[in-house]
Amino acid sequence: MPMQLRGKRIFVVEDNMDNRVVYQLIFTREGAMVDFERWGPGAISQLKRFRPVDLIILDLMLARGASGYALFQDIRALPEFDDVPIIAVSSADPGEAIYRTRALGFSGYIAKPIDHHLFPEQIQRIMQGEFVWHEGQ
Repeated sequence: MPMQLRGKRIFVVEDNMDNRVVYQLIFTREGAMVDFERWGPGAISQLKRFRPVDLIILDLMLARGASGYALFQDIRALPEFDDVPIIAVSSADPGEAIYRTRALGFSGYIAKPIDHHLFPEQIQRIMQGEFVWHEGQ
């Protein structure tokens, strides 16, 4: 199987260790480099250290009351990340989350649990400029 994400740099804000392991396995298998931040406050400085970035993935519900929605707005306020697609991957109610993420300007929403076979292709499509709104099963 060809590596769909070879050479891509993906930054993930995810506070659940099991989910981080899943991302690491999928992205490594697909040839991408991945860096993680557990939750909001240190995300911006970690993201800046990881540049250049091809895609940012945000969980919407983070530890200690942090919000992926607020973090999205903080990242979008920085000119150096204007052109970087940002998606939400979350277990939040897809009906509400898709509406809110679209309204804010996210490039997509993928419901958890992610489909291990479909996910790399969804990520590749987003990095090619498509919008992906996936409610899951």
